[in-house]
Parts: sequence; structure tokens; C-alpha cells
Amino acid sequence: MTQISLINGRVLIDGELRNGLAVSLEGGVITAVGPQETADGDVVDLGGDILAPGFIDTQVNGGGGALFNDDPSVECIAAIGAAHRRFGVTGFLPTLISDDLEVVDRAIDAVDAAIGGGVPGVLGIHIEGPFLSQARQGIHDASKFQRLDERLVERLTRLRRGRTLITLAPERTTPSVIRALAEAGAIVSLGHTDAEYATARAALDAGATGVTHLFNAMSPMLSRAPGVVGAALEDPRPWCGLIVDGRHVHPAVLKVALRSRPLDRFMLVTDAMPNVGLGTDHFFLQGRRITVQDGVCRDDRGVLAGSALDMAQAVRNAMALLGLSLGQAAAMASAFPAAFLGMTDSRGRIAAGYAADLVLLNDAGEARSTWISGRRQVVEPSA
Repeated sequence: MTQISLINGRVLIDGELRNGLAVSLEGGVITAVGPQETADGDVVDLGGDILAPGFIDTQVNGGGGALFNDDPSVECIAAIGAAHRRFGVTGFLPTLISDDLEVVDRAIDAVDAAIGGGVPGVLGIHIEGPFLSQARQGIHDASKFQRLDERLVERLTRLRRGRTLITLAPERTTPSVIRALAEAGAIVSLGHTDAEYATARAALDAGATGVTHLFNAMSPMLSRAPGVVGAALEDPRPWCGLIVDGRHVHPAVLKVALRSRPLDRFMLVTDAMPNVGLGTDHFFLQGRRITVQDGVCRDDRGVLAGSALDMAQAVRNAMALLGLSLGQAAAMASAFPAAFLGMTDSRGRIAAGYAADLVLLNDAGEARSTWISGRRQVVEPSA
């Protein structure tokens, strides 16, 4: 395989921009990061742009006109990945919102086949429901909801390749089932839940390691009822996903959250819907028309339905709305979700031995190129 050396870029390494480096790629991995004078093989001039670790999105419902619930297939997954790659996403979890268990089965099979077939960027599956609370259903179809018991553990954790992330409401199952899911290799996240503080803490103690779109669709933190939010912010262990679009959560609330616990336990997610990468003003979700207006997706009742957010915009928003540096915001879209997925030794950094998953950003924070396993895609500038 031919070695490729990327030069003349500002390389984001562990939160700092560094000049004068060559990043060498071969066989899908980064083989060396060293002085520019050591560049070998095919040399690619980055023109002074910013080379950052590729973004990882753990919550992607759709993109490019494709919706995973509508078509849980390898082709749909590939279309979603292609749409988000334009925005710097080099790793993602196709996300299935609450549906019949037969659809969940098809989605698991499709992800397994997609990874086996080499679809770029697929890291596993996110099963968001149907084990959720009707009191915090959001856009989910409550008619699909059910309790989660031990009989379903094997069925939900049978993915042979990649990671399985399961969002559940802890009041719709038990700590022993959460423990069984974690022991079977699943990553358990709390979401769409009206659980009390004690129930949430019991779930975290049983092995849940995530909180799905913190603040949205969960019991809030009140003075005498801390709820799921209080449990999540008090406990330094779980990773909390944040939708930073200025609409789902007020920036002031997010700033308070970021100051309450280690930054490396927060990660950016898009919760993206099929309009991302397509720009349409509406789409259909399980038979319901969703209107996209001013960057917000809502049904006819005004309920938020995922987002129109892409990850490059989420990174820019984290800097503009939350006052974070590029290094901090980019880590929330790369290193921190990689750690959440248990991939901290292979993704989320620019270092020798890591996957050659990279994004090239201009000074405005827009993605201009991505590399997945060392294969480049150039993004055409917007008109």
C-alpha cells in the first residue's frame, strides 16, 4: 500500500494546533506524526487548513434523505454515512428510534452486514427505545413502548461486529437487567425517562455509562427532586450527550453543566434527521410529517423531532455559544465519544497507531475533506 503524507496543515494534537508536521497514513492507520521534512510517499499539501481527528456521532437517525427507521438496510446506512461524512463525521452509530422488535432485529442485522461489508464509518448501532417512558416520549411513538426484561438481553446484544448502544428509561427495567446488558457488552444510556434520582443512580451503579441528550426528554433537576439530570451531573462517571443547536437546550444551562463535572464526560451528538445534508423543509417520521424551519424539526404539535444539526456545526456552536476552544469542542466530537464507545486506543486522536480517520477544517470550522481509514473525500465548497 502507498504511504500518504499530509503536510502544511495545522494539526490538532491533544487540543493544541501544531505546525510543521507530517501526518503519514498507510493501510488505514496513522503510521507516523513527525517533522514535515520526514514526509514520504505521496505528499498531500493541506494548504494551511486545520487537520483534526475525525468526528464521531453516536446518535444519527438519518441524513441525505435516508431514515434508518424507514429502511433498516445496508444501503440506507451507507447513504446516511455518506451524508454526514461531508460534515467531518468519520464514525457513527445509525440510530433506530422506538419501533417493533422485528424492526430492531432487522436494524441489528443491517449494521452487522454493513460493518462486514466495509461501509465507511459504521461503528455499531444505537437502539433508542422502545424501552422508554411515556411521560417523556418526545417524538417517539408510545404505542411501541414496552418493558425490558432479561428475556430480551440476548436478542438486543447479538451484534457480532461493532458496538451496541441502548438508550432506555431505568424505570422501564431493573438494575439486574441493566447489569446483564453491560456484562453482555452493551453500552447502556439513560434517556426518555421520568425516573427519580434514586432510580437513576441505581441504574448508573448497575452499569449504565451514558445519558442520552442530557436535559431533553428526562426528569429535570429541582430543588427537592434532583431527577435524572441531578444524578447525571453529580456522578462523574457517565458520558452525557449534548445537542448544541441553541434550540434543544439554552446555552446558559449547558455552560452550568459543563462547569459541574469533567469536560471529558460530555460529547456532542446531532440526533440528526434525514434532512441533514439534503436541506429539505420537511420529511416523514413513522407516518408523521415533520417540518424543518429555522434549523428546527417539529411535528404538527410542535414537538421536537431530532435535529437539523450536522457535527461540524455542532463543533462551531460549542465554540460560539459555550465559549469553548477549538481543541475542547473538537474533543467533544472525537476523543470523548471514542472513549464512551471504548475505542480510546484506536480513534479520536492524531497519533501513530490510530485509525486514519481525519477531518480537514477551514478557519470558519467547515469541513473541506475527510479521511476514513485513510481514504479521502473532498467536500465541495457551498455555493
